[in-house]
Amino acid sequence: MAAPALAPITRQVSGRTAAARIPSGPEPGQPLAAAVAELPVLDASGRRVPFGALFRERRAIVVFVRHFLCYTCKEYVEDLAKIPKSFLQEASVTLIVIGQSSYHHIEPFCKLTGYRHEIYVDPEREIYKRLGMKRGEEITSAGQSPHIKSNILSGSFRSLWRAVTGPLFDFQGDPVQQGGTLILGPGHYIHFIHRDRNRLDHKPINSILQLVGVQHVDFTSRPSVIHV
Repeated sequence: MAAPALAPITRQVSGRTAAARIPSGPEPGQPLAAAVAELPVLDASGRRVPFGALFRERRAIVVFVRHFLCYTCKEYVEDLAKIPKSFLQEASVTLIVIGQSSYHHIEPFCKLTGYRHEIYVDPEREIYKRLGMKRGEEITSAGQSPHIKSNILSGSFRSLWRAVTGPLFDFQGDPVQQGGTLILGPGHYIHFIHRDRNRLDHKPINSILQLVGVQHVDFTSRPSVIHV
């Protein structure tokens, strides 16, 4: 099935109307700077790949996550893992997750979440910085993410438990770094960018899939919210 043409999105989409701000990174409709495209990401074996090579010849949804111990990122990526590869192939689009840990954490994170699409890390957070990804939590009136099952108490406890029981006591990335979502390529054209303002500000996955012509995915086959 041929994918529909992707028109540029001319503003960042968020859960509420915000005051105009001077962007600290590129905006939709702009080309990705060559210097950013040349920055490396690492795959699960530690192989360095230029960021721009991930979407130079294809269209890609690129999801930057906070860190691999973050419970909201874990549960969001668990839902990303439910997207059938056939849905993406029909729309000629690739799904890529980028974290900011050591590459050694990629394989355990994929086993934990069931994620089988492409994944890389930017351990120095240089791409995060150049794309204007936020550090720190911004308090907003946005509601609960449709992809998060745990509340903050139970989720934070599980994150801490995974940190202290892991082979190395580390948080697998900067714990105050926020992520975001982009639609890029082919080439270095930025079609869409959303910068997360806090840990619950992920874009609903189906809203992103709709922009690239991927059919709707049912994420409801999961447990209800866990309370402790």
